[in-house]
Amino acid sequence: MNSSSESTHIFWHHATVTRPRRESLNRHKGVVLWFTGLPGSGKSTLAHTVEETLHGQGCRTFVLDGDNIRHGLCQDLNFSDKDRSENNRRVGEVCKLFVNAGVIVLAAFVSPFKKDRLFIRNLIGCDDFIEIFCDCSVKICEQRDSKGLYKKARKGLIPNFTGVSSRYETPTAELIIDTGNETLSGCADKVCNYLKMRNIV
Repeated sequence: MNSSSESTHIFWHHATVTRPRRESLNRHKGVVLWFTGLPGSGKSTLAHTVEETLHGQGCRTFVLDGDNIRHGLCQDLNFSDKDRSENNRRVGEVCKLFVNAGVIVLAAFVSPFKKDRLFIRNLIGCDDFIEIFCDCSVKICEQRDSKGLYKKARKGLIPNFTGVSSRYETPTAELIIDTGNETLSGCADKVCNYLKMRNIV
């Protein structure tokens, strides 16, 4: 039996333990915090710092990191525009599962294209998707360059590298965090305060 015929014989199973019941148990809402920005802009660092704060408050959280995801779920993808979109689509589906579980998921991905971020927003739902733009100049990102990626990209050793040989489309986000100049604690406080303001935690 081929995949197309198999797909016509699957049905959605409705659970008795619903998202509202899970959120009631967790004592907070499920939501996606989508950290986007150039490589080296501090997305993962900020996401983990925010998670530490939320975990300390008793929240159920999970960080999805771009590099980590490519070690498993998306290890078959490269960095072409098509594969970047597929990478984000898969992550979006995982985020949707976490939200339905009542978890605060912190997704740290370059996600350079507006259409991909909009796809995920529509997939998750606008009320459950908070885009956080880690605003940091290429110059500062290169100065940090702890992984040496920008140097390799400048030498042509890494193709399709965002900020060097591949474009980044700046978002109109719910939160714009100046990760290039503000302190890490100050950036994390802004995210946590926003969650309180939205009555998510």
